[in-house]
Amino acid sequence: MANNLPHDHVIPPALQLQLTQFAMDRASIGIYWVGPDARICYANNHACAMLGYTRSELLGKSIPDLDPNYPMSRWREHWQSLMRDGTQSFETVHRRRDGTTIPVEIVANYVRLDHHEYNVGFARDISERKRAESELLEQEEFFRMISENVDDFIAVLDLQGRRLYNNPLYSALFPVVQSLKGTDSFREVHPDDRERIKALFRETVETGIGRRAEFRFVRADGGIRDMESSGRLIRNDSGEPLRVVVVSHDVTERKRAEAMIHELAFHDALTRLPNRRLLRDRLEQMMALSQRSGLYNALMFLDMDGFKPLNDLHGHDAGDALLVEVASRLKSCVREMDTVARFGGDEFLVLLDELGADPARSKAKAALVAEKIRATLAEPYRITVRRKGKADAIIAHHTTASIGVVLFINHHTAEEITGHADKAMYRSKEAGGNQVSFHPGTVA
Repeated sequence: MANNLPHDHVIPPALQLQLTQFAMDRASIGIYWVGPDARICYANNHACAMLGYTRSELLGKSIPDLDPNYPMSRWREHWQSLMRDGTQSFETVHRRRDGTTIPVEIVANYVRLDHHEYNVGFARDISERKRAESELLEQEEFFRMISENVDDFIAVLDLQGRRLYNNPLYSALFPVVQSLKGTDSFREVHPDDRERIKALFRETVETGIGRRAEFRFVRADGGIRDMESSGRLIRNDSGEPLRVVVVSHDVTERKRAEAMIHELAFHDALTRLPNRRLLRDRLEQMMALSQRSGLYNALMFLDMDGFKPLNDLHGHDAGDALLVEVASRLKSCVREMDTVARFGGDEFLVLLDELGADPARSKAKAALVAEKIRATLAEPYRITVRRKGKADAIIAHHTTASIGVVLFINHHTAEEITGHADKAMYRSKEAGGNQVSFHPGTVA
C-alpha cells in the first residue's frame, strides 16, 4: 500500500526502525526481543529500569539469567509451543540486578522478521497487585479463622441475598450436609417473617445501615429456630455496595426461657390460667376501652362450694385435679375474647368483654353466661388421682359454685370492681351456694 501513496508519505525503512525503537523506549511496560537461543537482543528503557540494569548490561543476558523459573530446558519447550501458538500469556518472576525478584506478567509473541525469529515479550511488574492479593488473602484467612471459631452464624451475601459464604456452624441448621453457595438466604425464613426481613436487607443495601432483627428459621425437617441477626454492608474501593455480612445468633432457648418467665409471672402454675396480676392488667385495659366505646363489661367472682372436704378426704392431688377440671369447664363456657383467671385457692374470676351499650341487655347477657357456668360446674366430676406405685384412683365427686357478678363500664378502679363482685359472691355463698348474685345497681 505504501507504494500507492504520494512520495512524501512513504516512511523510509531506516526511519521506521527509529520510530519503532522510539515508541518502545517510551512505553510504560517492559519489552524484550529474545532470540531462539534465549539471549536478549533488545530491551527498552522500562525493562532496564524495572530490572536495575543498563541497556548494555542487559543485552546478551539469557532468559535463564533473569528468570529462575525458566532454565534452558523449559525455555526450549516454551519456544516450541510459542512457534506453534503464536502468543502466550503467563506469570513468572524476574531477578533484578541486586538479586531480588519481582513477580511479572508476560505476554510473549512469536515474530519472524527478515528471516530471523524472535520472542517479543511484554513484561509488567505486578508486585503491587500481588501484594494487594496477598493482603486480601490474609484478610480472608483472618476472617475465616474468626468465623470458624465463634458461636455465631456468619454469612456473606451478595446484594440479592444469595449466599457467598457460610461458616461451619450453619451445619447445625441444615440436617443434610450441602453446599449453600449461591442459594437464596431468604428461603428458610418463616413465610410470615420473610417480607419483613427482605425489606430490612434492602434497606441495609440502600442506606448502608444495618438493623437488628428477629425472625424464625425453618429447618428442612420442619423444626423452627428463633434467630436474631444484624447485617453490615461492605463497599468496594469506589464506595459502591459490594456484599453484606450477616451475623446471627440462635436465641431459641432464650426465647423459651423468656416465655417461661412470662408464663410464671402472669399465669397460674396449676391451671395455666391467667393469674390475678394478668387479670388486673386486662381489667384495667377493658375499663379504659369501655370509657371510649360506651360498652358494658362484667366481672364474675366464683368460689367453689365444699372444696375443703375433698382435700381433707382424698388429699391435695385430688383437689388439684378438681381445680384443673373446673378451669377447663369455665373456658368452655365463654368466648375467646373473654378471660378466665384463677384468683387463688378455689376462687376464679371471669371477665366478659363488650356486652353491649344498654345496661339491662348487658346484664341479661351476663346472667345467661353466669347461669351456664353455674350449671356446668354443678355437673358430676370423675377425678383421676395418680398414686405412686399403685393403680390410679377414680373419684366421683359433686360440687357447685357460688357466683357473684358486677356490671361495669368505667370510672372505677380494678380493686373496687373486684370488691363488688366478691361481695355479690358472698351473698350467693350465704344463701346456700350454687347460686348467681348480681351486685345491686349498675356500676357506672
